[in-house]
Amino acid sequence: MSDALAGTDWSDREIDLIVADYFDMLSLELAGRAVVKAQRNGALQELTGRSRGSIELKHQNISAVLYRLGMPWIAGYKPMANFQGALVDGVERRIAREPALFENPVSSAPAAGWQEPRSLFFEAPPVATFEAVPPVLERIVRKFDPALRDARNRQLGKSGEERVLFAEQTGLRVAGREDLARKVRWVSVEDGDGAGYDIRSFDPAGRERLIEVKTTTGHKQTPFLLSENERASSEERPDAFRLVRLFDFARQPRAFELTPPLDRSVQLKAATWRAEF
Repeated sequence: MSDALAGTDWSDREIDLIVADYFDMLSLELAGRAVVKAQRNGALQELTGRSRGSIELKHQNISAVLYRLGMPWIAGYKPMANFQGALVDGVERRIAREPALFENPVSSAPAAGWQEPRSLFFEAPPVATFEAVPPVLERIVRKFDPALRDARNRQLGKSGEERVLFAEQTGLRVAGREDLARKVRWVSVEDGDGAGYDIRSFDPAGRERLIEVKTTTGHKQTPFLLSENERASSEERPDAFRLVRLFDFARQPRAFELTPPLDRSVQLKAATWRAEF
């Protein structure tokens, strides 16, 4: 289809249509169900009069907004910026109507209570770019803060900690250190949250690993919150402290590990102020 509307801004109606279609496809993909993108594109062409290429670009623009919100996006629609502000408003309208799209993008995310140990794939940490949020996205990112979202989700945090606990035990057993695997301790559950880390583990040589786990359903560079207690632990025990970042938890959890000093890998910003009398 030739795009007679090429070069014109999308109307709110058109944006609402494509945003609704995008989130419907995303929910199907996260649930493991097949999505025929060409058919969905064709239906949108009929509804909007836009061309196939224009619709695909808009899908990539939506992915770019979701990237900044620390949300999963549709495989094959690589985030592409340079979008109109009205598209950001359209995504905001959709999430405001269905907060679960942001808070819990898929109900079948891994849950606590696994009985069998399992390994975990670790990859290199992302390269720190300290890229600022584009002005057009500042308001929606403040309203839907992915770091606050993940910090509020206690079940997600607990599931991530359990995933790392099992991975630590499995790695030690594979290395022939069953004795150390039995000593791995889920500190945040057994002793409470005051230690400044979640798991006390070991490397195969017996050296202590004090692991703080941060879990997100978002992508590799989704921001996270770090408490003052956790930051202090990283400075007090830089030899042992490790921050394990679990990401893409709604699909196939992957991870990377950060070692102190943390400000070498991430930009630390004060998130709260303590007021005293």
